[in-house]
Amino acid sequence: MMSFAAEGWQVAHLPMVDERLDERPLPAQVDTLRWTPDLREPATSADWIEREQRLRTILSDVSPDVVIAGPVQSGAYLAALAGASPLVTVSWGTDMLVDADRNAQLRMATSYTLDRSDAVFGDCRAVREAVKRHAGMPDECIVTFPWGIDLDRFTPGASALPLRLELEWEDCEVFISTRTWEPVYAIDVMVEAFALVHSERPAARLILLGDGSRRNEIHASISDHALGSAVYAPGRVSYETLPDYFRTSDVYVSSALSDGTSVSLLEAMATGLPVVVGDSYGNLEWVEAGVNGELARPGDAESLAEAMISVIADPPRAGRMGESNVAVARDRADWSKNFPKLARLVEELAS
Repeated sequence: MMSFAAEGWQVAHLPMVDERLDERPLPAQVDTLRWTPDLREPATSADWIEREQRLRTILSDVSPDVVIAGPVQSGAYLAALAGASPLVTVSWGTDMLVDADRNAQLRMATSYTLDRSDAVFGDCRAVREAVKRHAGMPDECIVTFPWGIDLDRFTPGASALPLRLELEWEDCEVFISTRTWEPVYAIDVMVEAFALVHSERPAARLILLGDGSRRNEIHASISDHALGSAVYAPGRVSYETLPDYFRTSDVYVSSALSDGTSVSLLEAMATGLPVVVGDSYGNLEWVEAGVNGELARPGDAESLAEAMISVIADPPRAGRMGESNVAVARDRADWSKNFPKLARLVEELAS
């Protein structure tokens, strides 16, 4: 939205649920439309019918040139039900890589949405292949590119945060996770894996950023494993300070069960960190085991802990991994170069 607004588009934002994954405020020129006083997740057929009717009214009133919606089985599905056209469906990764095959209802919603989409955007080859399995969409209508990041903001260097000093972690080995505390990111597995790492390497520490629906469970797990002094969990932090949290750390780690191209991963890579991520889907397009990070079996705490120890135990090797990641990010993860691909297609559909 920010990039489209910066390009001079008149942008309207219609949130389906009351959820913010990013602390940055929307630009002043972006209009946020409110279609219901209760932005809860639709749970019943009546909820979906009500949202569809409201969205039809909004589309009639606004008459947008293009509708961009996602994930596939929720926001984009609702747009398809309401007859949005032209419709650009944006995959969030897990929607196509996991949810699309979870059950018959989600398979139906996936096919219905894709069949009524004029184009689909995905951030890795695995998403492209999943789209092709579920819809007879021409190749030219499936656009694949990594979203990319702001490489002027995410750079290596010294951290401006006095966090290590304040926490007395000056001589510690610091891991960082920045994923949302929702089921697909398996933060419970992260805590379990870190407990194994900490038992073997008492100087290990974990910066656990984020928040989400599993908040109580995660905090309980930290307490149950007696990790209170070894885990710093401040909740969500501002986008402006995020690069300094990476610079404060030694290794980025993600316990996600599935990923397309993870923006969090790209941010960590651009900041010069070695990485530990799941051996699946989009991660394999960015991480080569032993070269710029290590891979672990998704959902397996012991595998994740082993990979974390492998990286942190060899600082020179970890340093070389971080240097490799900076080069990869600068070559392939530049949002200013990647965004025009999306803009061009949207312009073509609008015209």
